[in-house]
Amino acid sequence: MTALTAPITIRMSYADDEPTIIRLAALDSSRVPPNPVMLAEVDGEARAALSLRDGSVVADPFHLTADLVALLKTHAQATSEREPMPRPRYRLRLA
Repeated sequence: MTALTAPITIRMSYADDEPTIIRLAALDSSRVPPNPVMLAEVDGEARAALSLRDGSVVADPFHLTADLVALLKTHAQATSEREPMPRPRYRLRLA
């Protein structure tokens, strides 16, 4: 599959993505971005990560990632503009 037709996935990272994010930061000679982190994957391979906390980005320098970073930033902005979901209310039962 060519880079022009490979599927792109934008998603929030999970705890098991930490090694992948560390690898991207090492390749990019950057610090690991603080959580929460949004990932851009091309054909299942992580290529860029964006911290939703401070906006820092790490990306694989061996691939063209400027468009992926732009997608991450657009998606992050759209996500932050949504109304926050109400927090569930927990009730304690007295015994």
